[in-house]
Amino acid sequence: MAHLEVPGASLYYETVGSGPLLLCISGANGSADLWRMMAESLKSSFTVAMYDRRGFSRSYLSGSQAYENRLETDADDAARLIKHLSDEPATVIGNSSGAIVSLELLTRHPSVVRTLIPHEPPVIKLLPDNEELWQIQQDIYDTYRGSGVEPALMKFVDIAKAGPEAPGLLASFDPRNGPFISSNVMYWFERELLVYPFREFNITALYSHKDLLLLANGRDSNPEALQYRANVVLGEKLGLRVSLFPGMHIGFASHPQEFAKTLIECLKEKHDFYGKI
Repeated sequence: MAHLEVPGASLYYETVGSGPLLLCISGANGSADLWRMMAESLKSSFTVAMYDRRGFSRSYLSGSQAYENRLETDADDAARLIKHLSDEPATVIGNSSGAIVSLELLTRHPSVVRTLIPHEPPVIKLLPDNEELWQIQQDIYDTYRGSGVEPALMKFVDIAKAGPEAPGLLASFDPRNGPFISSNVMYWFERELLVYPFREFNITALYSHKDLLLLANGRDSNPEALQYRANVVLGEKLGLRVSLFPGMHIGFASHPQEFAKTLIECLKEKHDFYGKI
């Protein structure tokens, strides 16, 4: 457990294991905590790094923030952490909003990435019904501001079509389950909900790095869920198939051992580098 000082923030991170670097980027929860069980299953193959994104949990803000460039700053933070921990490019996995951060990382800092696994990135801007989804997201935000976190989260798990995973998702936002959760969820509502999903990625730029991408969706996720559909559309635009991983939107937390096994299998299939792990 340590901190890396970056412009405007102090990034909390922790590592387990040994081997090439695997960086895990969290979504709306913003915290390293959800990755720990998966990391235990990978520590014999990788140095697994988990961190709290700036403003979440133990990654404290230490100066003024350029919130109009928050996604870019998030990606820059990830690049700084990779360079701090390794002299080699890293394998990077991002989930949900963290998957959006990971895609921004690839466009801004491709040299630090060996392989990038965006797991169910809710890139609403890619979808043909993005205007309707914008209205729904705005309604979720307005509900949060007018009625509080809980009713807004109920609408959020509905749009995410979480199904049987809904209790687990809601638990990750329950303030009774951790001292930072209440502030984390409010920070996410205020700074990310209406920003990250509407990032308009440069598909040409991503295409130029398509060989570094391993797109991943949950095997049990609802194919109609926006985050599932967005990855499918991204794959169509880039000419890439989407690999299916155990579980749903947070399969790395609900099925950590199976998820880790599938991750290694997919990486070995993708690149000879992983044959030695």
